[in-house]
Amino acid sequence: MLDDIAIRVRQNIGIVTAVLLFSVLYLLYNLAHPKGFSSAVLVQNGDEIFALAMLAMAQTVPVLASGLDLSVGAVMTMVGCFASYLLTGAAGGTPLHLDIFGLQFGLGTFPGGVNGILLGIVVCLAIGALAGFVNGCVVVYGRIQPIIATLATGAVYIGIALFLRPTPGGKIDDDLNWALTNSLGDFAATVHIFDDGAASWFAPVAWIPVPFVLLILIALLVWVPFRRSVIGRAVYAVGSAEGAAYMSGLPIERAKIAAFTLAGFFAGCGGLFLAIQTSSGNADIPQAGAYTLNSIASVVIGGTSLLGGTGSAIGSIFGAMVLRVISFFFRIFDIAPLLQPLFEGLILLAAVSIGALGVLRVKNTLELFR
Repeated sequence: MLDDIAIRVRQNIGIVTAVLLFSVLYLLYNLAHPKGFSSAVLVQNGDEIFALAMLAMAQTVPVLASGLDLSVGAVMTMVGCFASYLLTGAAGGTPLHLDIFGLQFGLGTFPGGVNGILLGIVVCLAIGALAGFVNGCVVVYGRIQPIIATLATGAVYIGIALFLRPTPGGKIDDDLNWALTNSLGDFAATVHIFDDGAASWFAPVAWIPVPFVLLILIALLVWVPFRRSVIGRAVYAVGSAEGAAYMSGLPIERAKIAAFTLAGFFAGCGGLFLAIQTSSGNADIPQAGAYTLNSIASVVIGGTSLLGGTGSAIGSIFGAMVLRVISFFFRIFDIAPLLQPLFEGLILLAAVSIGALGVLRVKNTLELFR
């Protein structure tokens, strides 16, 4: 039994390393924090981690197929701007209009209330998935390298975001904001379930942050089934050896399109939550770029090879957590804002360098193409 455990650890050494690194850093962070190990700190951390964790998952899927998606930050930003229009929750609905060259065109009224919010969430996630689907089609049918294709489509998505929100604005339903960015107890009290969160059996879990619950649900309900599906296994096969996958009759084109579509869905989840958290939409170009770069670093820290074929979105989640905890230390130790980019750059460089260690150990260059 111990031999089996040792084998599994070696097979998943990247994830194990990310989990251990996160555990050590987060323990030190809570020990250094004046209010460490409290529900309030955990909720705040969950809110800050969720969006990057979603983008790390989004980046993981194309990387597994030997690609790189530079549009995940742009998709996140675009979906956030759409959400600022569709999730107002206004009782009478939200009038939608289009301004082009000073001319205003009415698009009708988007439903309000709870049904309108649920519809808005579905629409926002569909927009993210559609953006990813477009990325996949450009890569597969345009026969363009993913890094170039997604750089171009990312610029388009940022342009759409700027068209929607030239300046930050919009409004997200207050109850939705409160319910999803706090603890399960606050969520239950907001939606009036479990005796408004006061049920005795519910008390032991009422302190758990909603973002962490959402993260677990998305991983279990979306990522795990995808990884175990035929298309999911094909994605791994394409990343390991595309030529061999083709000769084996695997659906390579469908696998690539599915990888980018799922990436768009995950990025949409991140953008949706970020809009709910900030209660507004903002076409922030530097923020989109920073999230994209951090998503790549998270993937590497989480044990996924940039060469493709090995890794997991679960490891990338912990990689994102490691990056976020490091940024938490900036606040604890009062690092000057002007020095923070320096430390972040060094950390990103170190993270990407970790992914090259496996290449440095290769003695025969042909091994890189197996």
